[in-house]
Amino acid sequence: MSALAFQALRLLADGRFRSGEAIARGLGRSRAALNEALKVAPQLGVDLFRVRGKGYRLASPIEFLDAQAIVAALGPAAARVRLVLLDEIDSTSTRLAVLAAGGAATGTCVAVEWQRAGRGRRGRAWQSGLGSGLAFSLLWRFERGAGHLAGLSLAVAVALARALEQAGVAHVGVKWPNDLVVGNGKLAGILVETSGDMLGPTAAIIGVGVNYRLPETLLARIDRPAADVAGACTTLPSRNGLLGAMVRELVAELDGFEHEGFRASRDAWRARHAYAGKRVRVQSANEEAYDAEVVDIAEDGALLVAAGGRTLRLTSAEVSVR
Repeated sequence: MSALAFQALRLLADGRFRSGEAIARGLGRSRAALNEALKVAPQLGVDLFRVRGKGYRLASPIEFLDAQAIVAALGPAAARVRLVLLDEIDSTSTRLAVLAAGGAATGTCVAVEWQRAGRGRRGRAWQSGLGSGLAFSLLWRFERGAGHLAGLSLAVAVALARALEQAGVAHVGVKWPNDLVVGNGKLAGILVETSGDMLGPTAAIIGVGVNYRLPETLLARIDRPAADVAGACTTLPSRNGLLGAMVRELVAELDGFEHEGFRASRDAWRARHAYAGKRVRVQSANEEAYDAEVVDIAEDGALLVAAGGRTLRLTSAEVSVR
């Protein structure tokens, strides 16, 4: 996408009409260049109206990312976070992996307005549009080896759920191993990728995607039930404030995880467990799918299910409610 497109859309962010001539003049570009740049709006998931004699207007206002507002929401945690804000990128986690390999410090956080190729678990794409979601990745360095980080994605889910609840989002549930849900709809996804030596240290890249306010055009591209922040609260929180709050809660949760592992988050996770005691369908790699009953979550984050008279430990599987 061109820088001009993002510059123009920022000028239109309040949802009011702006004349194309005034926008082009203010940005030092021609009307033709502006018209061409704004043709990408549908690709960004943005509804843009053009009315002769009035100019351009967004169907809905967009709250663009603002470093000052995010830092304010971070509070004391701001001293431990280095923000990198971008207009567009293929994936925040991919960019952060490059920064991490170059020696980026723990607490480096890459957030983006629009991802071209956001990634979820098992190679799935994460759908998002400009202003309709929050996409960020946080680098956290541990002295422990990767084998001691079991349950990290579950601890991350607890931190995000807490921040969303504080922002007014009701009935946030956690779905093993790393999704947040409201009702039957997926609200947020988490992808944790680790690298390092077997005995440590380890670098964890924590990728997060949150549905903030999904337009109908984007919902049509999502192939499973989805929920968004706008539909789960009475007053929509600030997009910047919510991002800052989620990173703030992550910093606090990761401090606890560093010393105690998932044990520090286990009770909070259980309290939000969306599938507790339910009948589920389990699909594991190289195994026939089977039905089971969810029993509990183990101290290392494994899901405990009952099937065939036995209690089984799941460390990697697809689980869905029957």
